[in-house]
Amino acid sequence: MPPPQPPQGPYGAPQGPYGPPQQPQQNHPYAQQPVPGQQQPYGYPPAPQPWGAPAPGAPGWPGMPPPRRNKAGLVVGITLGALVVAGGIAFGVSRLVDEVDKAGGIPSVGDFPAAEYRLTVPKKLLDDEYTLLKDSSSTDGKDIEGTYDPTIRDAKAVVTQYTSESGGTLVISGMWGRIKGPEFTRDKILEGAVQNKGMTIAVPAREFTPAGYGITVSCQVVRSKEGGVTSTLPMCAWGDDNTASFVAVITAETALQDPQEVDLDKAALDTARVRAESRKPIAAAEAG
Repeated sequence: MPPPQPPQGPYGAPQGPYGPPQQPQQNHPYAQQPVPGQQQPYGYPPAPQPWGAPAPGAPGWPGMPPPRRNKAGLVVGITLGALVVAGGIAFGVSRLVDEVDKAGGIPSVGDFPAAEYRLTVPKKLLDDEYTLLKDSSSTDGKDIEGTYDPTIRDAKAVVTQYTSESGGTLVISGMWGRIKGPEFTRDKILEGAVQNKGMTIAVPAREFTPAGYGITVSCQVVRSKEGGVTSTLPMCAWGDDNTASFVAVITAETALQDPQEVDLDKAALDTARVRAESRKPIAAAEAG
């Protein structure tokens, strides 16, 4: 005679002493599993949300509009993007070697110029409007100084960030030494600055010669996409026998502009002023 069978549940599963068994839950990779031997009086706890998933009603949940960005938040995002651009200067400098090889030699003739000027790091710039926030020349600048380049000798890097009381940011990334092809170096610096992901040229580079400063500056406008925020960034560069640098002055107003409306004459003038305030004779800079 066959042994008696336990009562059957509604789906054919054996019925336990406390009524029909609970339905098995789907295996979730982040679900909390019961401890062996420990009774779960109310069934298994619900599986938590996957990491990073918003709770219902939180910003980003379907049906809820994303939070609006204010200007202050936008400037923070722009600053991060600008710093990425500044880091890209090292890439632009390292590309000089490849460009020299493609051109078939050093893009200038004669001996290397004498070392007469250097770039300093003033505490204030642009008539004290911008105050030094960070000088990472000794860290971020190592890529610049450590890159071999047959057109530059004795290179020293300057990588800095300044801020203004109105929330503007001024980023400088460049070098000083003995530069054999200053215009070539200047142009490659700007090209290197947009080799970063999310950077696209909106207004191609063109040359400006601000009156009274004795230097030709090249400026362009790029569009930067950083963390879902697209911003307009004017950027300029100069090059002379001893110094070459990238400069970007970023404000909430310029970041929101149409690229075609950016005042590149002003950007070039600001860059020439930065050069005048930071480029000093070596003897005077060392004495000071």
